[in-house]
Amino acid sequence: MLSKMSKNRGWLWLTALLVLFMLGSYFILSKDPQEYLSYDTHSPSPTGLKAFYTYLDNETNAVNRWNESPELLPKGDNQLLIMVEPYTVPNEKIMADYISFLENGNTILLLMGNPNSMFGLNTEYIENPPSEATMELTNQTGTEFEAQINSPIRLSAENDDQILLVDSEGTIALTRSFGKGSLIVFNTPQWMTNEFIVKEDHLSLILSILREEVQHREVILFDEFSHGDQYNVTILSTYPQWFLLIMLQGILLSLLFLWKRGKRFGPILSPREEYVRFSDESLRALAAWHIRGKRYQDSLVIQADYVKYMLQERWGISVKKAWIDRADQLDRKLKNKNLEEIRAFLKELSTVLAKENVSKQEYLEWSKKLDQLRKEVEEG
Repeated sequence: MLSKMSKNRGWLWLTALLVLFMLGSYFILSKDPQEYLSYDTHSPSPTGLKAFYTYLDNETNAVNRWNESPELLPKGDNQLLIMVEPYTVPNEKIMADYISFLENGNTILLLMGNPNSMFGLNTEYIENPPSEATMELTNQTGTEFEAQINSPIRLSAENDDQILLVDSEGTIALTRSFGKGSLIVFNTPQWMTNEFIVKEDHLSLILSILREEVQHREVILFDEFSHGDQYNVTILSTYPQWFLLIMLQGILLSLLFLWKRGKRFGPILSPREEYVRFSDESLRALAAWHIRGKRYQDSLVIQADYVKYMLQERWGISVKKAWIDRADQLDRKLKNKNLEEIRAFLKELSTVLAKENVSKQEYLEWSKKLDQLRKEVEEG
């Protein structure tokens, strides 16, 4: 009865500890600051796009995020895809999918600090950029704006391009036709971030160009695929924190359950009395007896007999043969010795084994030679 009560008390303590651990983990994880990628539409940080995304969502109710590959973009027309500072220049396959989206009658708004090689765009580098970040810009109608431009990059416009914004150093924004659609390019992605969207005339500049596009579009997508999330997928980012917390609790609970049931982890340790009779302790004792009694000759004879049995087992040389009669057969098997060397070795071995007593030095020398022969037989 007491044993049952003690077991129940143990389970109660275990449950209480797990509950405390879960509550502590929840409060710790809930207070950890969440990390966001730059130009993420979910991000309220200074580098995020949540403010502009929320503004468009309230104004149009047609905004959504696009996290899939561009080959899966809707096949219809009259859609707007907004790409802000892609993680890298996409490969040819992905670029072909974006261009196909344009040619179907859709529009892509690209804001990228250096869009060189994107959609066939070229850029120019200003050798002596202005020291002041705030610049005066002019649009198609000659209206002037003030905006922050920190980039020494300007866009290279082609003959068929329509220039939208320029400053004293070159083109800031342009539009280019692709089939039935058009590409709008800014080299100032920071204008759309939470930190800069309401500074200077950034919001007015963006809306002056997008107002007509936004009003007539049935679908407005923010491209999250190009922000590099697909390159940084880990188990921590794949699953929500509450799910990872439950998994951790489950692992700990399983380990504690196994521990409670008396399970142990590690190598199996057998009691000494179960294997000592079958170990090499007898051989060690016999070797020690030969050494203490200086019975080197007996030990050498035993070692030589063992090599004989090895020769019969591996190479079929009869144990009844004298050592000197094994020369020809050993010559065919041993690759690193010639026949004369083998005969000399066997003759000296026969002489040593015929002695009544051998010195310790002789014993060590011939024991080493016999052991080397044994290894050659085993490996051969």
